[in-house]
Formats: sequence, structure tokens, C-alpha cells
Amino acid sequence: MTTAADLATTTPALFRAAPAAPGRTLLDVLADTARRHPDAPAVDDGATALTYRALLDEVDRVRRGLAARGVGVGDRVGIRVPSGTVDLYVSILGVLAAGAAYVPVDAEDPDERADLVFEEAGVCAVVGAGREPVSRAAPLGRVGAPGPDDDAWVIFTSGSTGKPKGVAVSHRSAAAFVDAEARLFLADEPIGPDDRVLAGLSVAFDASCEEMWLAWRNGACLVPAPRALVRTGMDLGPWLVEQEITVVSTVPTLAALWPVEALDDVRLLIFGGEACPPELAERLAVDGREVWNTYGPTEATVVACAAPLTGVGPVRIGLPLDGSELAVVDARGEVVPMGGTGELVIGGVGLARYLDAAKDAEKFAPLPALGWSRAYRSGDLVKAEPEGLLFLGRADEQVKLGGRRIELGEVDAALQALPHVAGAAAAVRTTRGGNQVLVGYLVAADDAFDQADAVARLRAALPAALVPLLAVVDTLPTRTSGKVDRNALPWPLPALDTEVGARLDGTEAWLAEQWAEVLGSRVADPDADFFASGGGSLAAAQLVSAVRARHAGVSVSDVYQHPTLRALAARLDELAAHDAPARAVAPTPRRAAVLQALLTVPLATVAGVRWVVALAAVGNVLGLLSVSWWWVAAGWLVFLSPPGKVAVAAGGARLLLRGVRPGSYPRGGSVHLRLWTAERLAESSGATNLAGSWITHYARALGAKVGPDVDLHSLPPVTGLLKLGRGSAIEPEVDLSGTWVDGDRVHVGRIRVGAGATVGARSTLFPGARVGKRAEVAPGSGVVGSVPTGQRWAGVPAQRTGKAARPGPRPPRSPWWKAVYGATTFALGLLPAVAALPALLLVVRAPLTLGGALLAVPAATVAWLVSYALLVLVSVRLLGIGLRAGAHPVHSRVAWQAWTTERLMNLARVVLFPLYASLLTPVWLRALGMRVGRGVEASTVLALPKMTKIGDGAFLADDTLVASYELGGGWLRIASAKVGKRAFLGNSGMTAPGRSVPNRGLVGVLSAAPKRAKAGSSYLGMPPMKLPRAAEEGDQSRTFDPPRRLVVARALVELCRVVPVMCHVALVVLVLFALRELGAFAPLLAGVVLLAAGVLACAVAVAAKWVLVGRFRSREYPLWSAFVWRNELADTFVEVLAVPWLIGSAGGSPLMTGWLRALGARIGRGTWVESHWFPESDLVTLGDGATVNRGCVVQTHLFHDRILRMDQVTLADGATLGPHGIVLPGATVGAHTTVGPASLVMRGEEVPAGSRWLGNPISAWR
Repeated sequence: MTTAADLATTTPALFRAAPAAPGRTLLDVLADTARRHPDAPAVDDGATALTYRALLDEVDRVRRGLAARGVGVGDRVGIRVPSGTVDLYVSILGVLAAGAAYVPVDAEDPDERADLVFEEAGVCAVVGAGREPVSRAAPLGRVGAPGPDDDAWVIFTSGSTGKPKGVAVSHRSAAAFVDAEARLFLADEPIGPDDRVLAGLSVAFDASCEEMWLAWRNGACLVPAPRALVRTGMDLGPWLVEQEITVVSTVPTLAALWPVEALDDVRLLIFGGEACPPELAERLAVDGREVWNTYGPTEATVVACAAPLTGVGPVRIGLPLDGSELAVVDARGEVVPMGGTGELVIGGVGLARYLDAAKDAEKFAPLPALGWSRAYRSGDLVKAEPEGLLFLGRADEQVKLGGRRIELGEVDAALQALPHVAGAAAAVRTTRGGNQVLVGYLVAADDAFDQADAVARLRAALPAALVPLLAVVDTLPTRTSGKVDRNALPWPLPALDTEVGARLDGTEAWLAEQWAEVLGSRVADPDADFFASGGGSLAAAQLVSAVRARHAGVSVSDVYQHPTLRALAARLDELAAHDAPARAVAPTPRRAAVLQALLTVPLATVAGVRWVVALAAVGNVLGLLSVSWWWVAAGWLVFLSPPGKVAVAAGGARLLLRGVRPGSYPRGGSVHLRLWTAERLAESSGATNLAGSWITHYARALGAKVGPDVDLHSLPPVTGLLKLGRGSAIEPEVDLSGTWVDGDRVHVGRIRVGAGATVGARSTLFPGARVGKRAEVAPGSGVVGSVPTGQRWAGVPAQRTGKAARPGPRPPRSPWWKAVYGATTFALGLLPAVAALPALLLVVRAPLTLGGALLAVPAATVAWLVSYALLVLVSVRLLGIGLRAGAHPVHSRVAWQAWTTERLMNLARVVLFPLYASLLTPVWLRALGMRVGRGVEASTVLALPKMTKIGDGAFLADDTLVASYELGGGWLRIASAKVGKRAFLGNSGMTAPGRSVPNRGLVGVLSAAPKRAKAGSSYLGMPPMKLPRAAEEGDQSRTFDPPRRLVVARALVELCRVVPVMCHVALVVLVLFALRELGAFAPLLAGVVLLAAGVLACAVAVAAKWVLVGRFRSREYPLWSAFVWRNELADTFVEVLAVPWLIGSAGGSPLMTGWLRALGARIGRGTWVESHWFPESDLVTLGDGATVNRGCVVQTHLFHDRILRMDQVTLADGATLGPHGIVLPGATVGAHTTVGPASLVMRGEEVPAGSRWLGNPISAWR
């Protein structure tokens, strides 16, 4: 039997790919792309951005300028335009459009090098800065368009004789390479207009051609990196994030310097130019990203073969691109068997040619063994394996350094040309830190040799990458052939291999050790220069990486500005002196409270004018007032209509926040108060109640960048610092604010969500958060940094849990359905007014007097509640017809039904708050279509009734979310969800579609039901983790099975919940009568009237609290006890009176702290409190300068097992609770400690002072 080993030894090491694409020119490639994507961005350098249409116009201008000078097909034109600019790439394309071949030289290369290249190439003109061509010789080309066999570019590589070699590549070869890569990379999701391609390589390096045409072949945008960033290397990583780069072609050495998160948005990463370390491949080859290792000399048109990197197995250079052929031959030119080792020979469409005919004939000689008439002998040793080639090294004196191919002979020649040098040789050495260093070994002819002068001469003659570290030696070792034995040249350098001198101590001595690790040369002189000692841009970046372990603030620019050991050590000492001491949080300045008090009146006036407009309209209809309908219409348009709300809120925010950028600002300072004012203006204008397509309009008006086909179901940030990519989806109640108060600092940051990504409901995106393309953030998560492309992250802080789901092809969008959503939003806004009509008729019975109206309040209240409930009930039931589980296009009937139902349910739990957490709640939910068992206790649950089932004896705490819809890829998914028998779903707990809380199970506060939970199991945290727990058995007659007398008693107490609603309606009557009496002054004084009503509402709520429950104490009460019912009644006064009239819009102001103090909370000076959710205020203590952010709950009670357990919660001086954080009873947060956003502090937990914590539940935040 023939074995695989036998086949390996008999199969020749010959590799062939598919045929090349049909021949065409690069101009054909660009024109085809421009036809397909004329308005897509083609190139963007940060200062100038051009679409493909505009790019072709600019290219034609350059073409006409060259044509006017007679440049045509067959000519060569030099390119020496500053790197990192649009002008550089327009100039290159302009030369191609003229029919000529471009000959690039790096703008920073020495003039001597540029002149040599241009002379060798015989260029007739050179395009420089400003795109202006300068003639050098008479053009010889013909007018017309180039053909596939005409040259596209001539790039010079290092030459062994000291003279660089010109390599000419035809349009046929270049276009075949471009088309082959387009077929190879990202086959499932090709590069397209949503992609941004890094252009970070010098155009004098052939790999730059890959960068350019990865973009221009596929309709992507080429993004040139600033030259200063490319030079530093390490600092390019954050720039990739800022620019949202998705495609990168680079050398492994440079990629190794970047933090992993810098590549989170990158979905295609291509390595080339040098060997790729296996550990780098393992680190960067992650789900959602293709990583390729490529190989190809300039002589074979950039890339000849490629291999995918998975992080597993050896790093190969792979198999040939389409149109290429590879063979492995021995010293005689015979093909070795598969599994053998030999020199790699390249054939096929990618073969270029040398300008030097003799050199071309030598290196591109025929390969008789295969019958190839032309083949390029690479000089590289490889091992042939069926899976792909393995690179082993060089067979000659050519080396790779920083991705650039270098002929050591060229460096030798430059060294030997130095004055007073008797002999010289160059070699590449590797330091202990893994850094490759080019070393020039010199034998001095006499004492007149000047090393500093030698370095200056080399810098003037050679590109920066070829300037070596100089080492003077006594002799150069040779082989028997008489040639220098480079392997025997001394390393480490004997002249430098000494211990650090006695003059070095402290930071200088430590820095010298890092220096030696990077450069391989120890330094004894504090005045030694890093760059004169062999350091380059890459070495500088590696040095900074090492130094940052001790001095985090150091940057690459510090090395350039302080290149000597002494100066850099002094800089490090300076940075250390400014390290922040232990944090002490200062209270909010008193002037901030004064300014907020002054701003409260005009903000209330904005809301008051809306009341005046409504009063005028009603008064006109009833004949009670005579106001011009033109004025009413104008008032409605500006203050009540969705466009008006958008204009007022967004216009005000744009004015208030002009010039605000991402950063950290003082609490209570100018930026913070402007931000606070903009947020309050959004509330006063009604913009926070927008829904449907109006949210998208609002976001764009604020300055947010919202791509097409975005499903935005959460409010945008007032800062406008938001970017949502094409087709992304933001589910309801996602915090996109991008701001939060951390002690005495306010963090403001930009938020980016990539194309096709989904952010789940109730997630929080921290300032600076980024969600990569097609990524998925699970509901309830907290994103601190970035979520890589195509991954699914969950939890707080969010961590990778797998691949993001692919929802399938995006369904079409319809203008009709967009209009339907907009109209529905408008209709929902009218719902309270429609429901109020019966109540209004009862109040305005003639003759209309204040006394008569107030007497009608009880009947009007009942009429309003019944009318609103009936409207919601009928609407929800009708919307439930045909509502079915599954994935439905967002623009479809079923999706609209689900969305509208959830909006109605959300409105109901606000307007009909007295119905919730009562005996009537199960009845109400059943009437809406929900399957609800016996003995259920439910508070303000938000659910799709038709998709929800609640078992007997279940308990749903405040603000639970059940069976809410999910978004993604243009689809809306709904499915049934269940809360089992005697199960408990805690405050802000969630049960997603298709999931359930098991029988007798528990899903704790701020947690979510897991998949396939077993009966009796309990879960806590995000993502949910199993919690060992034993249910406490209390008196069943007071928990699950009450006697009839307790049911009757509770019903009587709950019937009293109508009283605060009556008070609310009475306040409406009082305000309307007051505004009518003010007449023409009503618009000006409406804010004062509303504030007075708000103060009165708060006073009534405070009085109700003290009368009904008195002072809260740390105690336990069963569900069926009078204290619990009275407590719920007192809470109804708060939610129905104080919150809508004043406290709901008083977050962060002195009004909030005053209100909480009135309820019994102990609050120090200078606090910042944005949340009113302090259920038992007497049990809360906030120290001086403490912070409670928006959406927080200082949860002083728990209701597990239907037993109310209350305990104290303390936030010491300067402590911070981040947005949407919850602190459970008995917890203490120490002084000057920060608990980050979306975090949960467990019951009885003591968080130490001066620390930072994050998570659900919390852990140390580093």
C-alpha cells in the first residue's frame, strides 16, 4: 500500500493556483470601482476626504497637467510628495492616468538617494508637494491610455553592489495581483464601502501598493496615517481606533507594539515583509478577524503566496495567489520532492523585470526543469509541504529589517566609502529584547576617523532604515574564500559589553538597562544619544513599551525630544514627580448650586409654555378663551410637535455644548453645568419622550453620525458624540449618554457602534466605548472599552462570550413603514389628551369656577383613569391579533405591533402607576392578554402580554423586563418568556425572549434569566451566575396564603391610591386656572407657576410619607402587613405627585438633595444626586461630596420570599455610585471610593475607602 509519506517523496514541490483574472489595467480597476460606488469615500487623510467621484476629478487634473508637458504612455514620472496626504495618492493615480509609470521616493529620504533613484529610472518629471510636476528630461511617451503590458510602477530595492535595483511592474501584473487578493481575503464578507484601510507604509515600499488597492479595488476608503505616528509605531495603535480602521497590512514587528484592543475594529489583518512570530499570530487571530501571512518579493508584484493564520500550528507563507506558480528547487535547479527543502522559485503573471537587463537575465532566467521560460529565483530557503510553504531563511546576503528587504552589500558600500575607513561590513543582530539591529563594523585606517562625522554622512546618503549602529573593530573575520564572515563578527559588541559605568545611578542606571535590552549595547556615558547608538523609530517604540511598565505617562515623542540617556532619565523623573497622589474628592462648589437654582426658572418656563399652548387650544374649543389659532398653531409647532421638540432640545444643546470635546472636567464647573442644562432642556422640551424615527432625527440634529438603516430605540447623547454605523441596532433603554460623574470629575466621551452591530436593552456604553462591526452586546451589559468585530460580549464589565449571531440577509426598508412609525409616535403622544376628554367635560361644566372645578376632581380622576386604562387595554388587545413568535423585518406589521405594544405598556406603568404592585395588577395584566397565575405579585413590569406567562405565586419586583423584543440586522425578534411558579424576578431583572425563570427559582437584582435554568436554582449578576440559596419559609398566611380579612384590608388601603391621583388632577386644575388668570403674561410666568405647583406636590408627598409610615428603621415585614401596604401608598404619592411635577427633572440640583432630606435622608454638603430612587430615605447616608448618578437605586430593602427586609446604606465622603448602579441593604461604600456604572454592591458588603470597583457584582476595577 502507498502511504502518505511515499506520496510526499514522489510528488514534486510544485504549487499552482487558479488562472489569473482577465488582463486589465489599474485604471480599469479604479474606474470599475468608481462606477459601483461613486459617492463612497475613497481617501481621507483627516484634512481632506474625497469620494470616488471626486477622486477621479482630482486625478484628471493631475493627468491634464502632465499631458500638457508631453508625458504619456511609456514615460516614467517620479513621486516625491509628503507622506500621509491625499496629494500623494492623487499624484500617483494622476501619473497612471497619464499613461506613465510612477517611481516613488520617500519624501524624507536624502536628496542624494532621490537623485540616484530618479537618474537610474530615467524619469522625465517629478511630482512634488502641491502636485506640481517639475520636468527633468524630455518625455518620450505617446499620448493615450496605458495597456495591460505597460508599466504601472518602478520601485527600487536595495542592491548588493551598493546601487539600488529598479523593478518595473506592468499593469497586467499589478491588476492580476489586486484581483487575486480580492478573491482571497474576506470571501464571505468582502471589503466594501464601510471599510477603512490603513495606509501606513512608505510608497517607496512595494507593500504600499497592497494598501492602496485593497481599498480602491473594493470601494473602501484609504486612510493615510500621519508620518509622525508611523515613525513612532506604538502611538499608531490608538490612531487606528480613532479612525475606525478595519483593514491593516503591516509588518509583524509594528503590529506587536500595538495593544490588542487597538485592532478590535480590524477584520482583516495582513502580515508581510518579515517572519511572523507564532505567539503574535496566536494573540491576534481571533473570531471575527481574518489574519494572513503573506510572502512576496518586489520582483513578483508584492505578494506571491499567502497563508491564513489561526493561531494554531506553524506559521506558513502558504500557497500561491491566483495566476502565480511556485516551485522549490535544489542547487542544480531541479525540483525537490514534497517535504524537501530548497530555494523558492516564482513564476506566473506576477513576474516583474529589472531595469538592468543583465541583472534581469540573471535573476529571471528560464527554469528548464519545469519548462518555464522565465522564473524569479528568490534566494529564500523554504520547506515544501502540501499545506503550504514554510520559510526557513535566506540563501544569500539579503536580509529583512523592519519589513524592508536590504542588500547588505549596499550598506557595505556606504560604509567603505567613509573617510579614514580601511574596511567595513554590515550585519543584522538580534538583541536580548528581540529587537533587530543593523550594525556597521568598521576598521579605522588611522586616528583621524571621526565616528560622529561618519554617522552624519551615512544619514545624508542612506534611507533612515539603512543607517547602522557603528562599531569600530580591529579586524574583520574572513572565510577561506576571502569574503567577510558576517556570522563571526562580534556580538554583543565588545566595546559596549561593559557594565553600566559608575557615573550612572538611579533612573539613569535603570534606563540604561532598558536601553541595552532594546539596542543590544550597554551604555556608560549619560550623554550617549539613543539614535546615534543605533536606535530607530521602531526601537524607540520598543523602548517606550519597556519604560511604561514603571512610567506609564512616557511617550515616543519623549525619546525624540530627549534622545540622550541623561535627558530622558530627567524626563522620567519629571513624570514621576507629577504622578497623582491618593485621590481626595472635593464637594461640589456652592456656586454650582446657585447657578442651577437660577437656571431652574427658565427651564421650567420651557415646559410651562407647553401648558399655555394646550390651555389656549382647549380654551378656544370650549369657548372659554379667545386666542388666535395662528398663535396656537405656532406654539404647537414649536413646543408640542415632534419637529419642534427636536429643534428646541437639539438647538439648545448645540449652543450650550459648543466646543465640548471628550475629556474629564471638574464637577460643578462650566462644562458640567452646560451639560446638565442641556439634559434638563431635553426633558423640559419633551424631547426625551420621542420615539420611532423621531429619535433618529433628534440624534442627527444633536450632531450624532447615524448611518442608513439604523434601528435606534434609545435616546442619543445631548453631546452628539455618537456614531452609529450602517444597519446597527440599539435596543430600548440603552445608555448612550457617554458621560458620568466620577467623584469630582465628569467624564465625557465619544461612543461608536459599528455597522451591523447590536447593543442589547438596558446596556450601558461607557465614555469612549466602541462596538465593532457586526458585534453583539448582550442586554444589561456594561461596555468599558471596545468589543471586537464579529464577537458577542456580555456582562459588567462586558467580556467575550462567543461569536455574534448572524441574523441573515437584511430585509428591505420601506418609506411607508417609516411614516407609520412616525405617525404612531405622534398618536401615542396624544393618548393622555384623548383619555382626558371625559375628565375635562366633567371639570368644565358651566359656570366654570375654581371651586366647582375642584369639586369635580374626584369624578374627573376616576373618569381619566378608566378612560386611559380602556384605551391602553383595547389598543394592546387589538395589537395582539396576529402577533406571533419569530424574527420579523423591523419594517413589517408584526414588528410594528410589538414595538407599539411595548410603548403602550411603558406609558401605562407611568400613568396607571397606582394599578401596579397591587391586588389589581394580575387582573390588569390578564386583561391585557398575559397568562397570569393565581397569587402573583407584580410591580412595574414591562412585557409583551401575548408573549408572557407568569406562574402561580410568582413575584416580579420593580422595573422588570419580560419578553421584550430583540433587534439585529434589520430584524425584530419576539418569543415567549415565562416566570415560573413561586419564582422571583428582582428589581430591574430581565427575562429575554425564549427564556424563563424556573419554578421556585430566583433571578436577582439587575440580573437576567439564563438559558435552561433548573427548577429551584437562583442566579445573580451579569452574566448570571448560579447562586447557592435556601428559601426562607415564613408565615404562609403573611406571605403566600393570606386569610380573607387581610385581602380585604389590603384592598381598602390600596383603594386609597386614587387619592394622590386626585391630588395630581387638582394640581392640573390649579395650574390651568392660574395660567388663565395671568392672561398675556402666562408664557413668561408659566415656569414660576409650575415650580410652585411642584413644590406643593412635593410637600404633599413628604407629608404623606411621615403620616403613613413615619421614620423607616432596619426591620422585617411580611408582604401581608399594614406597614408594607402603607409604604406602597406613600410611594404612590411620590411617583404620582413629586416625580412628575418636580423631582423627575431635578436630578443633580439642590432641589433633589432638599427633597431627599425632607424625606429623612442624611445628606452631606456638596453632594451630587441625580436619582430619586431612595425607597426608604431614612436609611440612607450620603457623606460630603458623594455622588449618585442617573438611574441609580440606593436599594434599602429586598423582598425575597415575600418578606420586606430593610437596612441602612451608606456612601461615605466623596464616594461615587456610577450610572445605573444599585447598592443593596446593609452595604457601605468607603470614602473617596468609586463604584462604576451598571454595578451591583451586594447586601452587607463593605467597600474599602480610596478604591475603584466595577461589575455585577463588583470586583476591583483596574
